[in-house]
Amino acid sequence: MSKKQRKASTNQKSNTVDDSATSLSDLMSDDVLAKLKGMKQEMKAEEEIKLEQEKEKRIQERKEREKNKSFEELLDEYGYDGTKY
Repeated sequence: MSKKQRKASTNQKSNTVDDSATSLSDLMSDDVLAKLKGMKQEMKAEEEIKLEQEKEKRIQERKEREKNKSFEELLDEYGYDGTKY
């Protein structure tokens, strides 16, 4: 096979792949496409809610740890210079 023929056959293969990839949205009905977009938005909203809940949980846990620290641990953490106010 000559170089030109190999090049032409390679181009034909890549064109068929590109055609099928672009026609996927054409094959799907508008209704199905709208449902998929809606599901994507719902999943994104659920993920944001989940992240916010995890953030609040971490804050609450940190507050609980702070609350349960001894006086000595608090002094060590925040420092004590021995002066009275």
